Amino acid sequence: MNNSSNRTSLATLTSLFFMWGFITCMNDILIPHLKELFELSYLEAMLVQFCFFGAYFAGSLVYFLISWFKGDPINRIGYKNGILTGLFIAAVGCALFYPAAALSQYGLFLSAFFILGLGFTLLQITANPYVSLLGPESSASSRLNLVQAFNSFGTTIAPIVGGYLIFQVFSDGSRMSAQATKLPYLVFAGIFILLMLVIYKVKLPSFKSDEESVDGLGALRFPQLKRGAFGIFFYVGAEVTIGSFMISYLEHSDTGGFTEAVAKNFLSLYWGGAMIGRFLGAISLNDALPQKKKMVYMILVATAIFLLIYSIVDLRFGQLQYFILFIVINLLGFYFAKSAAAKTLSLFAAINIILLLITVFTKGQYALWSVVGIGLFNSIMWSNIFTLAISGLGKYTSQGSSLLVMAILGGALIPPLQGSLADTIGIKYSFLVPAVCYLYILYFGYFCSLNLKEAGPAGSLRSGH
Repeated sequence: MNNSSNRTSLATLTSLFFMWGFITCMNDILIPHLKELFELSYLEAMLVQFCFFGAYFAGSLVYFLISWFKGDPINRIGYKNGILTGLFIAAVGCALFYPAAALSQYGLFLSAFFILGLGFTLLQITANPYVSLLGPESSASSRLNLVQAFNSFGTTIAPIVGGYLIFQVFSDGSRMSAQATKLPYLVFAGIFILLMLVIYKVKLPSFKSDEESVDGLGALRFPQLKRGAFGIFFYVGAEVTIGSFMISYLEHSDTGGFTEAVAKNFLSLYWGGAMIGRFLGAISLNDALPQKKKMVYMILVATAIFLLIYSIVDLRFGQLQYFILFIVINLLGFYFAKSAAAKTLSLFAAINIILLLITVFTKGQYALWSVVGIGLFNSIMWSNIFTLAISGLGKYTSQGSSLLVMAILGGALIPPLQGSLADTIGIKYSFLVPAVCYLYILYFGYFCSLNLKEAGPAGSLRSGH
C-alpha cells in the first residue's frame, strides 16, 4: 500500500463524509416544520431524532451480535463492500421520503428517517475505522478530524442550501408542506447512488485481519473502549440535541426572538464552528508538523474558513464579533493542549459546560452566542473519542467500532429527554441536559490522559490497566 493510494482513498471518502453530514443536518431543518405541520409537542417532534439515531443502535446491535457469533462481517466482505451497502440503504431511505410526503403521514416520515439511519450506521462502522487505518495510528485523529471537517462543511451549508430548496424552491407557497420534501430527497437518493458508482470504480486499499476471530466480547476487554462508548453516547446526544433545539431556542424572547429565516443562519454558524475546529484539529493533531508551523497554518485556515462561512450566512460582519472571539479561544485551546487528543478533549468539554451555563443563566447576546459557540468546541470530540477508544484494539477494531456506533443511541435518547424537560420547565433550562453530557466527556478525556500513552493523538493503553 502506498501514500498515493491512501491519498486517493481519503479524497474519495471525504465526499462521502460531506454528503452524510449534509443529510444528517437536514433533520434540524425539518424538525420545527414537522412540529408545526403535524401539531406536535417538543417531545413528539424529537421522535425524528429518536428514529434516526435509534437506527444506529439497532443496526450496530445487529452487527455486533453477528460479529460475536459468526465473526466480523467487515473482515469477511471488506470495508469497500460495507461502504457500498451502507450507501445503498441510505439511498433507499431518502427515496422513502417521496411516499411519506405524498401521503403526508408523520409515521412514514419516521420510517424513512429510520431506514436512512440504518444506512448511515453501516457507513459509520466502516468508514471511520477505514480512515483510521489509512496511515500510522499516531496520526489517526488528524485524518479523522480532516474528513469530519468536510462532514461539518455539509452540516454548515445544509441549513442554508437545504432549507432554501425545501422551503422556497419546492414549497407550494405555504409556510410548511410535506410535499416540499419529495423532489429534494429523491435528488439526495440519486447522489448516494452516484457515490456508490464512484466508490465501486475507485480502487481502495484492502484491510483484513489475518488472525482468526475470537469468540465472545473481545472488544470489551479494553477499558478505553468501554468508557469511549459512553463518551460517544453523551457527545452525540449533546451535539444533536443542541442542533435540534437551536431554531426553536433562538425564536425564544430571551435570545432575541429571531424569525426562523434568521435563526437558520445561526444554526449554520453552530455547524460551521465544528467545521473550523475540525480543520484546526487535523492540523493540531498531526504530529508530523512542528508546533510553530501548526499555529501559522491554523490561523490561516481559521481565517479562510471563517470568510467562507461569512459568505454563506445572511448576517452582517459586525454581528459576528462574538463568534470571532470564540475562534480565538478555540485556537488558544489547541495551543495549550499541546496536540494531545485526550487533553484537548477534556479542555473543550470544560469550555462547553461553561458556555451552556452562560446560555441557561443569561439573556440576549450572551445566551445567543454561547450556544452558537459550542459548535467550535464540539469539533474534535467525535474523532478524538473514537480514535482514543479503538486505540490498540487490533483485530477487535471493527467489533469495537460497532459498539461505538451503537452508542450513537445518545442521539436518539438525549433529544427526547431535553424535549420532555422543555415541555415542562421551558426550553431555556432544558439546556442543562447537554451540560451533564459534557461532564462525562470531561471525565473520559481525563481518564485517557492518565491511562493512554499518547505517542501523538492516540497511543496504546499503558501496561497494568
